[in-house]
Amino acid sequence: MSRPSYARPGMGGDSVVVCRDLRRRFGDRVGVDGVGFEIARGETYGLLGPNGAGKTTTISMLCGLLAPDEGEVIVAGRPITPSSTDAKRAIGLVPQDIALYPDLTARENLRFFGRLQGLGKARLAARMGEVLELVGLADRADDRVEHYSGGMKRRCNIAAGLLHEPELLVLDEPTVGVDPQSRNAILESIEELGRSGLSVLYTTHYMEEAERLCDRVGILDEGRLVAEGTRRELIAHVGHQAGLRVSGTGDLHALAAEFPGAVVRDGAVDLLVDDTGRRLAEVVGAAERVHVVITGIDTSEPDLEAVFLHLTGKALRD
Repeated sequence: MSRPSYARPGMGGDSVVVCRDLRRRFGDRVGVDGVGFEIARGETYGLLGPNGAGKTTTISMLCGLLAPDEGEVIVAGRPITPSSTDAKRAIGLVPQDIALYPDLTARENLRFFGRLQGLGKARLAARMGEVLELVGLADRADDRVEHYSGGMKRRCNIAAGLLHEPELLVLDEPTVGVDPQSRNAILESIEELGRSGLSVLYTTHYMEEAERLCDRVGILDEGRLVAEGTRRELIAHVGHQAGLRVSGTGDLHALAAEFPGAVVRDGAVDLLVDDTGRRLAEVVGAAERVHVVITGIDTSEPDLEAVFLHLTGKALRD
C-alpha cells in the first residue's frame, strides 16, 4: 500500500508552529519561563530535557490543553487557546499516557476517534489502513488493545494521532517504558513520517533519540529554553572540549565534587575537559585523595548529552 504524503505547498518556507514567550506558573513554582520557538513545515523539532524540565507543560499549552499565563501559540496560522476547537484540528497529539480503550480492538479505537474527527466512512476506512500499516499493526488490527504489549499500545496511540492528517504531530516521550524492539519500531515510524513531510514536535529525555530524529533541538532546563539549533550548532557550544568518563569504586560523588560541572551517572563520573592529558593526571590525584579506585577511563567526542552538561551543569537524566 502506498504511503500517505504530508507535504504541503510551500513546505520548508513557512512555520507550522510559532510559540512566543510562553509562561506558566503552578502556585509558587514556575513551570515554563519565557519559552519560544518555531517549527517549519516538514521539520522534526525536538524538545530535549530531563523529567520536570517543562516539556509536557509546554506542549500542553501548544495544543490548547492548558492556557499560558503569558505568551501566545499559533499553529497553521491560527491562534491556539483551550476554546479554539477548529484550530486544534491541525494537531495530532500523542500523549505520554495511553489514550485508548483497552476493551476495543485497534480498528475499533481508530474508527471511534476518526468519527470524532468527522472523517467520512470511505475516508476513515482508507486512513485506518494507511496508519495501521505505518505503525506496523495491520496484522493485529482486530486484536483488543488490552492484549497488546506496551510498545504496541504506543504505536496504536500514534496511529490515532495521525488519522485526521494533521499538519503537526506532537509526540510526548512516546518510547518511555517500552522494550528495545518496540522502541526501534516507533522510531522508524517517526523517521518515515519526517521523510513524508509531516511536521513533528518530539519531546524526550533520551539524547540518542533526539540525535537520530530531529532536524533541530531545543534544550529545556527548569522551564527555560537554554539553547536551540541543529546538532552541529549545539555541539559548537561545547567548543573543543571532550567528554571524560571515569569508572571506579568508592565515593564517586566525592570525586565528582573535585571538578566543577562533573556528575555521577550509571556508576561513573562524567566531566568535560579542554586538556585531556592534564585532566587525567588531576583525576588520578583526586581519586587518590578521596579513596576512589579507578577501574576505567574513557574519552568521547561531544554529543547532545555533553551539550546539556555544559549548559546546565547537570546530566540529562537527572
